[in-house]
Amino acid sequence: MEIKAGTVVGLTYELKISKEANEIESAPFSVEVRDEEDPFQFLFGQSGLPEKFEELLEGKKLKEEFSFTLTTAEAYGEADEELLVTMPVEQFSKERGFSPSMLEEGNFLPLVDENGYPMQAKVLKNMGEELLLDFNHPLVGFDLHFEGKIIEVRKATKKEIEQGHLEEENRN
Repeated sequence: MEIKAGTVVGLTYELKISKEANEIESAPFSVEVRDEEDPFQFLFGQSGLPEKFEELLEGKKLKEEFSFTLTTAEAYGEADEELLVTMPVEQFSKERGFSPSMLEEGNFLPLVDENGYPMQAKVLKNMGEELLLDFNHPLVGFDLHFEGKIIEVRKATKKEIEQGHLEEENRN
């Protein structure tokens, strides 16, 4: 069976990122490894990854290896200045589940949007009364280098297709 609409896909991969600065590309460095103990499984078309990622996997078969790069434009694009937001520190109180150590520069804060969907923001600067937060995707501005292997391809169940995600009992 090949990867196409209506299939569930399981992958192992290593994700490396690089950034082009002044026309000199940095050496790719590893940021994520998904192995057979913790494969990445998804309903094809619903991975949550950039569209080009799934385009490059379409048609591949079980046990097939892959290696490709998504440019910054094909991945998460460039940083959006409008996603840099200043918020009062008081909104991140102990009562709301935040500790002072969570508000340190460089940390990612687990948040929920107005529709109840999980999201995160990186603390860029703690200015005492306010925090400067970055709501851009953590991989914005990077080329993404994927290298891996297809370890599962199966027909999605009717319920998985209707729900748009895998059923818990079908996850490894």
